[in-house]
Amino acid sequence: MDEHPTQEKNLVDLAEQLDVGNMCGYLQSFVDDLRGGFTAVNNEQFEWLDELRPVPWTGVLCLGMGGSAAGGEFLSTLASHHGNRPIIVQRDYTLPSWFDASWLVLATSHSGNTEETVQAVEFALKKEATVIVIATGGILAGLAETSPHCHLIPSIGGQPPRSAFGHIFSRQLACMEALDILPKQSPEQRQAMLQRLTQINEQFDVLRDPEGDIALLASTMMDHPLSVVGPTELTPALNRFKNQINENAARFMRVGVLPEMNHNESVAWGGVGEHGDSTNADHVLLFLTWAEMHPRVQQRLNWMVAHSPTELAWNLVGEGESLLEALLYHCIIMDWLSVTLALLHGKDPEAIAPIVSLKNHLQSVQ
Repeated sequence: MDEHPTQEKNLVDLAEQLDVGNMCGYLQSFVDDLRGGFTAVNNEQFEWLDELRPVPWTGVLCLGMGGSAAGGEFLSTLASHHGNRPIIVQRDYTLPSWFDASWLVLATSHSGNTEETVQAVEFALKKEATVIVIATGGILAGLAETSPHCHLIPSIGGQPPRSAFGHIFSRQLACMEALDILPKQSPEQRQAMLQRLTQINEQFDVLRDPEGDIALLASTMMDHPLSVVGPTELTPALNRFKNQINENAARFMRVGVLPEMNHNESVAWGGVGEHGDSTNADHVLLFLTWAEMHPRVQQRLNWMVAHSPTELAWNLVGEGESLLEALLYHCIIMDWLSVTLALLHGKDPEAIAPIVSLKNHLQSVQ
């Protein structure tokens, strides 16, 4: 019997059969989602932005979980790269012990009902902190109606949070830009970036090109352990890559961050014994890179490529004229790869039965 009968079918046929939630359609609209979110956040619609802009915030605390929290990590990296104050992500029910009202809170929950985020926001409001909520509705949207310290930026619903990253992140970034916490792209720069990303998204669309590079790489990944490695500034893309592989394709993926991983994980890649651990030769090893990596990190990566124990190594270069664009480029790659891998495994990329089961359990023991 064929071990992978789904491989006999074209990816277009597999998507028609398995993609009942239209995940491929959501991927196709990713750049349009970004464009809509950037446009949606403006001072005319949200006058309170003008009131919050001059406040000397200590920093921004991003609250959220899962796909709704991913954008906070991207903001944090952009702040470290060229921001004027820290942006820190908190994925939990609680707030850090050092938190006070001098910190602006950006709380993101696609549904507006994520219990960890709701509880943390309630704690923040009790401290009279200022909270900006990005949600499609739910409890968090209700808090924005009842608390003078809470403000709502509505997002777009009707799809899984991980597929709504374009809607969510563009609103998060536009908010930080409107508050002068992150530098603004000029309209010309943003439009040019979105045009380039549109071309890339069409290029990687496996329904347009079911035998292209994405399909080839996904087929290579099917029967092997998966690892992804990249520099510190691409950490949010590395983590989101792992999460998308976990949730869309129901597969594990290991993450390594340069240069830190060279101080520990490099030994494990070398393995045990004179000739190394042969099991590492079975890994698919993906390198996420971009043009402006630190030259010493680039040298470390070159060494890893030369000494890699596996021949199944791919360098995925994030194209673009900024760190933001390189990160979004990698988002497009990871989304199409993870959904394609799901289809090849015969899985509906939207299905998340274990998460649904856990939520039902938590509701039963409240």
